[in-house]
Amino acid sequence: MYCKNCGKEVAEGAAVCTNCGVAVGNGSAYCPNCGKETVAGAAVCTNCGAALTPAANGEAKSKLTAGLLGIFLGGLGVHNFYLGYTGKAIGQIALSFCFGVGYIWGLIEGILILTGKIDKDAKGVPLKD
Repeated sequence: MYCKNCGKEVAEGAAVCTNCGVAVGNGSAYCPNCGKETVAGAAVCTNCGAALTPAANGEAKSKLTAGLLGIFLGGLGVHNFYLGYTGKAIGQIALSFCFGVGYIWGLIEGILILTGKIDKDAKGVPLKD
């Protein structure tokens, strides 16, 4: 994996690039797959063909929407459906109807989303503010 900001190799699981200090995943000047410089606005790397945009449709989900859905409708898994975590959402529904704990789970996840502890959707696309 390569830093999208400076193009240097980044250790797997690292939170920030040790070369430039930018959070992993931020930047658009270099390909995260091969580390070569990218063309501004390109959807794929001209060197290796890797996708440069994390979402096929380019749409990031709203952190505020996901958080509020979690707080108010979390027991029904609505926030997880919104973020693309379908299996988790179905599990949340089942736990809510069988044991009632899905509502607490949803409330906690809603708070975690709003505080930034959960910051990506199921496709790995960062949530927008």
